[in-house]
Amino acid sequence: MERNSFFFSSHFGQELKSLAARKPWKLSLPVTEGGILDAIVVWFVLQLDDEHTLSTSPSEETCWEQAVYPVQGLLDYSVKTGDTVMMEVCCQDCYLKIQKVSSLTSECGMDFSDRDDTLSFGNEAELCNALAGLQTTSKQDGSGQVCVLESTEIALLNNLPYHKCFKAAMGKVLLSLNPTKDLQSMDVDGHGSGMNLQESQNKSSLDMAPDPLYILDVSEGFSILPIIAGKLGPVRAYSSIEKEQHQAALNVISEANHFPKETLEFWLSHLEDESVVLQRPKSDKLWSIIILDVIETSGLIQQEVMEKAAISRCLLHTGGKIFPQYVLVYGMLVESESLLLESAVQGTEPTLGFNIAPFINQFKVPVRVYLDLSTLPCLPLSKPAELLRLDLMNPLLNSSSREVKVQICKSGRVTAIPFWYHIHLDEDHSLNTSDASSHWKQAAVVLDEPIQVQVGDELVLDVQHHKSNISITVKR
Repeated sequence: MERNSFFFSSHFGQELKSLAARKPWKLSLPVTEGGILDAIVVWFVLQLDDEHTLSTSPSEETCWEQAVYPVQGLLDYSVKTGDTVMMEVCCQDCYLKIQKVSSLTSECGMDFSDRDDTLSFGNEAELCNALAGLQTTSKQDGSGQVCVLESTEIALLNNLPYHKCFKAAMGKVLLSLNPTKDLQSMDVDGHGSGMNLQESQNKSSLDMAPDPLYILDVSEGFSILPIIAGKLGPVRAYSSIEKEQHQAALNVISEANHFPKETLEFWLSHLEDESVVLQRPKSDKLWSIIILDVIETSGLIQQEVMEKAAISRCLLHTGGKIFPQYVLVYGMLVESESLLLESAVQGTEPTLGFNIAPFINQFKVPVRVYLDLSTLPCLPLSKPAELLRLDLMNPLLNSSSREVKVQICKSGRVTAIPFWYHIHLDEDHSLNTSDASSHWKQAAVVLDEPIQVQVGDELVLDVQHHKSNISITVKR
């Protein structure tokens, strides 16, 4: 059955004060189309007076986003036309919460969740984060541990090509550093040689297993790459995860996969000075692999990444690698009215004749982030072009500035230059941050003034990379 989006609207014709003080009230909403109940989408209608309203509905052309509350804990998430979805709504501490979601089938069967789940915005920081992608949290049963992940972290965990690519690249490095083992026998997941982890360890102890290889993952957020590395052979994988709840969750995952306790460690607990993360694993040891977070989920380059790469190169074992080894920046010319409207005030008409654009536009941000090129309303005017190379293993191949000639393949107005990255773990394994399956978003430079172009024209892009910031200007 196809998954459908469910949009429910409800009028709250009361003052905010009374809403905040009111006890939870029940809502029953009819299902108008069958499918799988994934989430409840909420928006507001602002009643200015008896005649004028503003709606934040997704069907309106508005600057507002909507709130998405994932539904959890149902025995059956499938619904059909004629069913009723019931829930409790409250406005506790001025935060809208939806709880006790259940479905009433047209045959009068009730599906209740066994848990008292509450879908809510937990604090102001989460509300601010909603600007980039609305996040909800779920209050779990008090008997269990709570692990709250950002929506971007969930998207990363669902990125299969990302994990497969890292697994293959790490396996290649480990095999080169431990040539006595073939890749199948190193993969203790049981898919290669058929050995489980305990059998592999027993065999290794009989064969006088060599010293473990050291892997450090300093990527941001909740990463399972250390666990993936731990299944590739005799390694000591270190995670730089900071939050205690994330460490606890990673430990649970590690135990569930029957890892020895020494396979996974948390690097920050070994440091006297947590501000100096990049250090030797031991006084007489070096790293075989160091995983750096080069690209932010927003689509920008991580700050000080080249400086971190320079330190990392000094901490590598002979034959060791930094992941990624290099990154290629790609971009293209597009016409996008929506990017223009969201980046700067366009004339006096939208502001009813008031000339505020010259003042307000002085403070506009030159680069838009958290874009999704697959859904961005835009008209491509050129083919993608390579703009820059950032090499973490060989700094001599870096290019901090470059002029790129771009051929126009469709007439229109150039209003923006979206850019993204090809992240090369090595020569054989790479990730494209613009892929539909990617957890990364894209960024775009929005031009101050649109440029009218015709098919066959050629524009020159002046691309600069300075202190992890990319700037692009257009020359005719």
